[in-house]
Amino acid sequence: MFMTIIIKKSRLALILALAAILLLLLLTPLFNLPGRLAAVFNQSERLVPIYYVDTTEKKVAVSFDASWGAERTQQILDTLKQYEIKTTFFLTGFWVEDYPEYVKLIVEEGHELGNHTFSHPHMNSLTPGQIREELEKLEQMLMEVAGVKPSLFRPPFGEYNNEVIRIASEMGYKSIQWSIDSLDWQNISKEEMINRVTSRAHKGAIILFHNNGLHTADALPEIIEYFQKNGYQIVPISELIYHDNYYIDPHSGAQIKKQ
Repeated sequence: MFMTIIIKKSRLALILALAAILLLLLLTPLFNLPGRLAAVFNQSERLVPIYYVDTTEKKVAVSFDASWGAERTQQILDTLKQYEIKTTFFLTGFWVEDYPEYVKLIVEEGHELGNHTFSHPHMNSLTPGQIREELEKLEQMLMEVAGVKPSLFRPPFGEYNNEVIRIASEMGYKSIQWSIDSLDWQNISKEEMINRVTSRAHKGAIILFHNNGLHTADALPEIIEYFQKNGYQIVPISELIYHDNYYIDPHSGAQIKKQ
């Protein structure tokens, strides 16, 4: 009698478990369980841009974001030519529209172009289709104006999520952030900018400037001289980063060569 009751309870538990599984399967389409589970697991793999390169070489990359104005661009280009420095310019669509002659000049003088999107939006608020459109429109403009297809992407405002990084990668872009922010966009003084950048110097650094920062052009010569006097080579970002056999640390953004 006692064994019969145990068997009946076990059978009942099994039936209830099977019923629960069946109910879950029926409700899955309503609650998008696979999508939710995928989202949870994907969150564990945080995708980040390259903030800097883990290297023993004394190399740094200087970059300029161009989103507004061009009054100081010629002075910057003249300084770069004077010191025989090649850098990376991340351009937006409306800047390319307004200053196509500078786009061509930047390329003619040996600098590299990067994609900074067409309209400089907050990328995290866009749909996947809109993210692609932002990158594709700017890419097409650079091809038409300068015959250049960029391979580097810098998200506006430094704002990104896994979707932004993933889509950029699918489109052939390496996403680039920075490890030293000059803060020229805050219109800090020339002296403050020089001190800020040079005091944070390190191997593999990616330095952020803006082409039309109020004091950027004036601070640039002393910053370049500091790096050169201290044995650093200044190169475009594509010459600093690794192009294969690497991983990016999700916490620091360091691009690290696999052993």
